[in-house]
Amino acid sequence: MDYLKGYEGYLTAEKRASENTCSSYLRDVRQFLDYCAREGLTAAAATTEELERYVRYLASRGKSAATVTRAMASLKSFYGYLMRGGYVSSNPARSVAPARAERKLPQILTSKEVELFLEQPECTDAKGCRDHAMLELLYATGIRVSELIELDVDHVSLSGGFLRCQGKGKERVIPLYATAVKALGDYLKNVRPQLVEDPQERALFVNMNGRRMSRQGFWKIIKHYQEKAGIRKDITPHTLRHSFAAHLLENGADLRSIQEMLGHADISSTQIYAQILKQKLQDVYIKAHPRA
Repeated sequence: MDYLKGYEGYLTAEKRASENTCSSYLRDVRQFLDYCAREGLTAAAATTEELERYVRYLASRGKSAATVTRAMASLKSFYGYLMRGGYVSSNPARSVAPARAERKLPQILTSKEVELFLEQPECTDAKGCRDHAMLELLYATGIRVSELIELDVDHVSLSGGFLRCQGKGKERVIPLYATAVKALGDYLKNVRPQLVEDPQERALFVNMNGRRMSRQGFWKIIKHYQEKAGIRKDITPHTLRHSFAAHLLENGADLRSIQEMLGHADISSTQIYAQILKQKLQDVYIKAHPRA
């Protein structure tokens, strides 16, 4: 039985998991199946004790607690699929609890660093105008990079000042500030028509060949402008998402509203930004108070 192929179909067709999630889960499961083969086990016959042994094996190989935790989440999902298909009667991964991963606070940019970063694309040619619109939109909305590159033209309302974003099976509506609306309007009116030859192409952001922008292509754009700005922090597409949330909270937005805009299923995922704000206040206090 090709469990891996069936599991891939389950993730994409039934769970509607993103491409990144599918890739991560399949990689973890493939590594576990390879381990089983070396140990003379079959996935369907593996017990909780054997999965606990696998956790110890991963740790002995120098895998971090976060990596082990992710691997077990993948295997819990995998065995859930096997149970649904009647291949196993119980989920042996359910009660396996690897060491709790230390949750690091995400790195964010200061408001001045964001301004410097967003100023880097020069709107003197098609590429500069497109890049400017992409970066403005990313910081304006806090959407994931996968959601950004999956946007179609009809997902944006310039007159209404908002976009509709489909992420993780849910649609959410996110407002746009005026600068982002203008950057996007200039791109749609003056640049995108130059790049897109196929009238059937619905992608909002396209590469210089007129096809939908890829994750790799956007990653290179981010790194190019980080270097150009001379910002030493390691900026990733997610850095602008984190900065968006932290700056909203810092300026008075409530956690529930931020949760809605980010598309977090659980408020606990959003509360990490409150920890960032708390840490920042502590740092300011220690530096500024004469007796601290």
